[in-house]
Amino acid sequence: MLRTMRKGNWLEIMTPENWEGQNLENLFRTIWQAPRKLTHLFRMEKKVLVNGIPANWTAPLHVNDKILIHIFSEERSLLPVYNQEIQVLYEDDHVIVVNKPPFMSTHPNDPKTDKSTLLNAILFYLQTKGETSNIQQVHRLDKDTSGAILFAKHSLAGSILDRKLEEREIKRTYIAMVHGHLKKKKGTIDKPIGRDRHHATRRRVSESGQAAVTHYQVIMEDKNLSYVKCWLETGRTHQIRVHLSSEGHPLAGDILYGGKPVVKRQALHAAKLEFLHPFTEERIICHAPFIDEPSIFKNINVFSI
Repeated sequence: MLRTMRKGNWLEIMTPENWEGQNLENLFRTIWQAPRKLTHLFRMEKKVLVNGIPANWTAPLHVNDKILIHIFSEERSLLPVYNQEIQVLYEDDHVIVVNKPPFMSTHPNDPKTDKSTLLNAILFYLQTKGETSNIQQVHRLDKDTSGAILFAKHSLAGSILDRKLEEREIKRTYIAMVHGHLKKKKGTIDKPIGRDRHHATRRRVSESGQAAVTHYQVIMEDKNLSYVKCWLETGRTHQIRVHLSSEGHPLAGDILYGGKPVVKRQALHAAKLEFLHPFTEERIICHAPFIDEPSIFKNINVFSI
């Protein structure tokens, strides 16, 4: 775990042993894999100091060198804030994880008309704390899906986490309530997913689609319903919904994919989120409690997932 400390608008990092001999260019472009444009910005605007002086980006770093990076600044978002209480699962200067309620969009599709999204609500929450941050979502959840979702508070954290998501280093575990009882209580669904040319928002299993892999395990059965834990290797749109429906077990409430309206929404909840912190490298594990009223996921302990 790296030793870091915020000092005003600067982040101080004590150079660890495994960075010995690396230089700042390697740190940004290879270790963090920050975009070239963002790296260039930090370099040209002299936003990095080493031991108190403007950095030489090609000079080797040594253990316990003090790296200061100017990453905190007041970036006022152009989006309006939305006064809606949110449940924060984890937060520090770099990231925030929120338990998204159902029936709420993750972000505005049209900033002029969509003013009551989760992103707008987080901006209000941060404003009440005196923070002005142009936050960015790292991944998304469907409007009717609830659970843990990750946002970055500044561009460098966002770029690092985007790369971790692409490389499947951010682990997401879901709970789905589906119709029927699965014959195999544990398995993997490996079926490509593509657009349904007959329906603008629907996806379907298609040989010409993108690779999609979902692992699952039945954790409880109740009458004609099953509660299934799912974790993903890929993050295709509607992946869990499409895959389980293709197996003959659509999500309860998911009318789009053959589910019956036994509950008011598609019964899918992002119960657990795991990732390595972009700077401290600490493993962060967040469990998201069920927040439906009345609950549609009964007798399940998300903290045991």
